[in-house]
Amino acid sequence: MPAPPAPRGGTAPGPQPEPLRFFGTTWVEHDGGYALRRAGVAAGSLAAAVASCVALRFAFSGLAVAEIGSFLNILVVLMFAVCSAVAFRKTWEGFRSRPADPAREDSLRGLKTIGFVGSLLAYFVRSLREAPGETLLRTEYETALARYTRRRTTRTGNPGARKARKARKGR
Repeated sequence: MPAPPAPRGGTAPGPQPEPLRFFGTTWVEHDGGYALRRAGVAAGSLAAAVASCVALRFAFSGLAVAEIGSFLNILVVLMFAVCSAVAFRKTWEGFRSRPADPAREDSLRGLKTIGFVGSLLAYFVRSLREAPGETLLRTEYETALARYTRRRTTRTGNPGARKARKARKGR
């Protein structure tokens, strides 16, 4: 398999920012239509949440037509409410930090799928403040950049002379 072509302008040495869904790397400098993208993500996620609630309402009215009983009706509403709350919390936590246990996150995937309305609402609320996940990526990027800068700075003096000086002090 051939290697991917190198970028035309070349990339700056050091760590590169990780692209964010819907934003690419515009979150770094808040350029390239960042504010417009944030507004679009907020409006899109809110519209998707509203449309999802309407679809769930139609599904619930189908259960009412089937006359399955009030216990099951309450159980379905409770299931969607709990799953949406868990999905909101897990999505919100994902904007601030990487999961400590990825296997546990994988096991919650079904629950978060059922509570998709909560994830959409978390996207909406977070996009009012910043790009969802921006804080996490900015922290990681700035840490990597600081580490790279420390490694790249030149040392002053001759390291061999320091070793000799320490050896003389130890005598």
